Amino acid sequence: MHYKIHAIDVKNALKNYIWLLEDTSTKEVVVVDPTEASLVSHFCEQQQLQIKQIWLTHWHRDHTEGVQALLADQNIAVYGPREELSKISFVSNPLQNDDHFYFNNLKVEIIATPGHTLGHIVYFIEEIDSLFSGDTLFAMGCGRLFEGTAEQMYHSLNRLAALPIQTKVYCTHEYTLANAEFALTVEPHNVALQDRYKEVKMLRETEKMTLPSNIELELATNPFLRTESVEEFAHIRGLKDQF
Repeated sequence: MHYKIHAIDVKNALKNYIWLLEDTSTKEVVVVDPTEASLVSHFCEQQQLQIKQIWLTHWHRDHTEGVQALLADQNIAVYGPREELSKISFVSNPLQNDDHFYFNNLKVEIIATPGHTLGHIVYFIEEIDSLFSGDTLFAMGCGRLFEGTAEQMYHSLNRLAALPIQTKVYCTHEYTLANAEFALTVEPHNVALQDRYKEVKMLRETEKMTLPSNIELELATNPFLRTESVEEFAHIRGLKDQF
């Protein structure tokens, strides 16, 4: 496979990552949720990469802030949620559930995941076992319910939980350690979770990234994927909001 995924650590208060999907045969890249244009431009110059597409998962500014500056001097296709066009008008290719498109020869499938925002979408590429999950599914966590309901997020997470277990999860924030600490309050006797917490703690002590995760690991250690009803999910989400 001629594809490679890079991470840019924004090093901001929200601990954002910007993901870049490179076609190594053409040196073309996709930029996912660009927080800051200058970081992306600098990385692409260093690596001699050409931006071909931008993918947005939702409208929040820490995911879209860099788009317009990146568009200023180059022609780039911008993909994003159709339902949020009123907030991100620079999207040239609006998408909704079950749509698909291509980055070179890679088929990209869209899954609508309302909850964090009403129009949130994620990008799934089966050929390279990769999911760009934005702020829906985090390592051992999920996004806050800013616009959607617990019921919407519960069903969104269930859709992602049903993806192939080897699917790598590229979420947009380094929240893993805090999520692990909370998860242990929900499932203190979960041995897989205890082991993962120790591993994550060691990584973060040396400022190493904890991502990507994968669906198999999330099914074993993410309390939000392990709930069995909307009510149980809502209860745990409420506890996390106060944690």
